[in-house]
Amino acid sequence: MLQTSQLLIQLMLYVFLPLWGIAGFVDWCCHRATRIEHTSGLKESLIHSLMGIQMAVPILLCLLFKVNVLIMLICLAAWLAHEAVAHYDVHYAAPKRHISVWEMHAHNYLATLPLYMLLLIIVINYPVFIKLVSFNWQGEFYLQRMPYAHGGEGYLPYYLGFMAVVCVLPYMEENLRCVIAALKRLQVQA
Repeated sequence: MLQTSQLLIQLMLYVFLPLWGIAGFVDWCCHRATRIEHTSGLKESLIHSLMGIQMAVPILLCLLFKVNVLIMLICLAAWLAHEAVAHYDVHYAAPKRHISVWEMHAHNYLATLPLYMLLLIIVINYPVFIKLVSFNWQGEFYLQRMPYAHGGEGYLPYYLGFMAVVCVLPYMEENLRCVIAALKRLQVQA
């Protein structure tokens, strides 16, 4: 029988992480529908890429290394930075283009799923969290590889492939589309 922490890890691996990728894809579809390259442009597209990177770093760290105070601090800092950038993103984009109900709904998932995963990481690694808040950080600033792969040996390649298809490639396409549109505007102005 699986322990509660193992069940929570399975929930993150097979529900929350894929759902976060799907929400990112829906968000990209909304950007494409509003022709972001002609409205809020490259700046907003780069903001989206930044937010993806802000979440990719702690996700990969937690999949590859044992969670200690260093990893938990990185997770907390990344989540806070992601929240700040997400707030700025909507503030920047709202006056420049239509943000549909679908996009707002996708943003709800993109904002809440990282929080839920962070809270589950804290629950699963509660002794580490106690070390963090009690400033008992001695010997906690190193990266130690996991002795086993979360989800089995095949999980990480499949997950990375999935994320490449639903998030990385679409947002690279968005950045490229925005760069091309910006270059065309510069040529017209010249």
